[in-house]
Amino acid sequence: MKTIRYEVRNPLGMHARPAAFLAQTCVRLTSQITIRCGEKTANGSDVLQLLGLHATDGSILEITADGGDEDAALDEVLAILDEKMKSRRNEAPMKIAFFGTKDYDRMFFSELAKDRGEGTYNCDIKYFRCRLTPETANLAAGYEAVCIFVNDECPREAVEILKDCGVKLILLRCAGFNNVDLQAAKECGIKVARVPAYSPYAVAEHAIAILMEANRRLHKAVNKVRDNNFALSGLLGVDLHNKVAGIVGTGKIGQCMARICKGFGMTVIAWDAFPNKSLEEEGLLTYVDKDELFERADLISLHAPLIQGEYGTYHLIDKRAIDLMKDSAMLVNTARGGLIDTEALIDALKEGKFHAVALDVYEGEDKNVYMDRSDDYLHHDITARLMMFPNVVLTSHQAFFTREALQAIAAQTLENARNFNEGRSLGEAECGV
Repeated sequence: MKTIRYEVRNPLGMHARPAAFLAQTCVRLTSQITIRCGEKTANGSDVLQLLGLHATDGSILEITADGGDEDAALDEVLAILDEKMKSRRNEAPMKIAFFGTKDYDRMFFSELAKDRGEGTYNCDIKYFRCRLTPETANLAAGYEAVCIFVNDECPREAVEILKDCGVKLILLRCAGFNNVDLQAAKECGIKVARVPAYSPYAVAEHAIAILMEANRRLHKAVNKVRDNNFALSGLLGVDLHNKVAGIVGTGKIGQCMARICKGFGMTVIAWDAFPNKSLEEEGLLTYVDKDELFERADLISLHAPLIQGEYGTYHLIDKRAIDLMKDSAMLVNTARGGLIDTEALIDALKEGKFHAVALDVYEGEDKNVYMDRSDDYLHHDITARLMMFPNVVLTSHQAFFTREALQAIAAQTLENARNFNEGRSLGEAECGV
């Protein structure tokens, strides 16, 4: 354990922007960082706790690192504080129309956006509970930017309405951008920015969690015990140890999933349109072609983007791919619903294919995502048809949903807005055509 002292030198104190960068840095460090200011103590990886320190200009922070990289961790923390405490030129606040608002969105966005002055995110946010669609796009009149999520709809019609409203920037508070017509945005002079990565650990950990729920029939086991039924019939699972994991897509999330599978004692094979040879060199996985992966893998986990077109990934898992798989295969999807042909999946399940299927995303989910429909009539039957299989587990597009991911999404989204407002490059966050 090692502790250093740092004096805050900024007229606004440790405001939201440096606190957000500090939290994101601490999340990825091996050492745990604790920061004390007076009588208050904060976990360095929690931006709300950091803001709760109310560190003002001249405050002394006691920063403690506890773990395997203490010296390096403290150096990174100091570098972030020194850099992000600096003031930067101040533009007029950007007006943002925020669609599809939930309470957990406000929890982070409102805290990070409340500061004004040099070096802050400098945004005025108006929250709308409705999703962005062509029917609601007119609510953006008078705003420079809109902020949307995966279940918002931004086809050409909506983009053209946004242009007429004066919108210059579409902020996606997610990594995927398949719900935005990028060509229309380009033609209308509207930039589109996303959050390239927030917490790959969150998604990969959810993938293995729901996979294990389906494998070991935990959803059934809990309900049986609630009914005072302690029989084990219908709950038989399989070991993951010594099985073959097939990872489809080896970006940051796919890599996290591969490491989790490796920890279970699995052999990891992978397919990616652009293989990362360094992963083979370190011994994490072996790249194979798609057909070989489908044939060999006991567990197939999808982490690829949804790309339309002849060489895209739409319906990557179709009838042909399913036919190649073992009857005992396990399938998990936390990426995009369109990667799997749902009708082909249901047909296969009817024939007894698959030991376990775990879906956080699936075709036909769009109107349900993040909505409470417990008192509604059944508008379509995809969810019900999937849920009738005892070896299928569904969750509601929640793989990303951790505190660390939410604060990263808020910080990167507001950083994108700030960069645009100041005429700076959006970097890898910008969605091109």
